[in-house]
Amino acid sequence: MGDGGANGADKRIVFVTVGTTCFDALVNAVDTAEVRKELFEKGYTDIIVQMGRGTYVPTKSASENGSPALDYFTFSSSIAKYLKSASLVISHAGSGSIFETLQLGKPLIVVVNEDLMDNHQSELAEELADRKHLFCARPQTLYQTIADMDLESVVPYQPGDAKPVAKLINSHLGFPEE
Repeated sequence: MGDGGANGADKRIVFVTVGTTCFDALVNAVDTAEVRKELFEKGYTDIIVQMGRGTYVPTKSASENGSPALDYFTFSSSIAKYLKSASLVISHAGSGSIFETLQLGKPLIVVVNEDLMDNHQSELAEELADRKHLFCARPQTLYQTIADMDLESVVPYQPGDAKPVAKLINSHLGFPEE
């Protein structure tokens, strides 16, 4: 392994996704010095931010001064490759992003967007957090969530496990099935 990471094997990537939405509070939180430092201390080398329709542009940087490298883009036809290469995913609370990440067995922090009026997504995230499949945070608590997260405590997600929960919440709130 003494190749200095030239083959990318030594990279530990944090992939941040907001889906098709605008979630500047999440992108801004990830871009703060305290969150970047905490991720670096947890051994992550790179942060890739998918910022969607957001207007807050994070600071691109190389890995330096105890902070992971950061890069960003707006949209991709498929975020699957980013999810697959990630060591940690920080996501908005969209059920698609949540289930896709869990099915890949990736550690996941779901950040709830408190600016959304009708926030059924937070119920799903909190239910899955209660079952220890993921960690749930708010933009302002992301730093603390990263600091406190114990990846050993995560219970692997079994496909189909949470679908009934999502269906129940969605039907209860009158949403069509996704």
